[in-house]
Amino acid sequence: MAGTLLSGWVWSPLPVIALLALVVAYVMATVRVDHLQPMRPWPRTHTACFLAGVATMWLAILGPPGAFDDVFFYAHMTQHILLTMVAAPLLVLSDPLLLSLRTASRTFRKRWLNPVFRSRTAEVLTHPLVGWLFFTGVMAGSHIPAIYDFALNHPFVHDFVEHPLYVASALVYFYPLLAPTPVRRNMSHGLRALSVFTMMVPMAFLGFFIYAAPHLQYPFYAHVARPFGPGPLQDQQLSGALMWSSAMILGAVWFCVVGLRWLQAEERRSHRVDRAVARSIAAAHEPPRGGRAT
Repeated sequence: MAGTLLSGWVWSPLPVIALLALVVAYVMATVRVDHLQPMRPWPRTHTACFLAGVATMWLAILGPPGAFDDVFFYAHMTQHILLTMVAAPLLVLSDPLLLSLRTASRTFRKRWLNPVFRSRTAEVLTHPLVGWLFFTGVMAGSHIPAIYDFALNHPFVHDFVEHPLYVASALVYFYPLLAPTPVRRNMSHGLRALSVFTMMVPMAFLGFFIYAAPHLQYPFYAHVARPFGPGPLQDQQLSGALMWSSAMILGAVWFCVVGLRWLQAEERRSHRVDRAVARSIAAAHEPPRGGRAT
């Protein structure tokens, strides 16, 4: 069973072309930055995060989760988790907005990028409450049984509406929390930590309710042929457990990242205060100009 599951891959030209185009565009932009600003090369850690994020999307859409998402609920749930809780945060950590600013010409930045980044829409989207509501709303709303089954029964909606919506909502949510250099709003570290902590709660509860449901909540999976694996109700319970556990585990990972940045920011602030105090003490002991020390 495990071998059959792991060997399941699908070929879909549009996602392949889109993901490869993203990789080519990002890598070419990093090369341009390194060429134009050799003293400030693009961080390799950012590039690694981007490639890892794209690879995670590739696995979620074209790998086993994508191959079996219309057969097993747990495969579909794994796909959602990979797209929202792994791929999207990694893409945010790769800082693509800053990369676009550093590679664009001055005219292009002034005419196109700056108006977009400073627009009212950008301000709304980077508001922490908007991102939280958007992300949790998409996750909760898409798992309403009628909506969930509708997407499964309409492959176009599932592939070209649901998947982009998951990624977009996660990017909007994680951007003000994890972006190394926010373009618009700079959230306080305490608010970032609170946002991640509270995000885990509704996802964990949703997973628990799916797990604890005594009856099959998603009729689509009752009528598909299962070549192997658990029955429909056991499959639903496994899916709920996956959402429940991943919300806690992956949420804790990003909570730790936010907490580590908070500690680093406090350390930098402490160093600035120490330097300012040292300068004040030194200035107090300097003799007056034109006079002599007593």
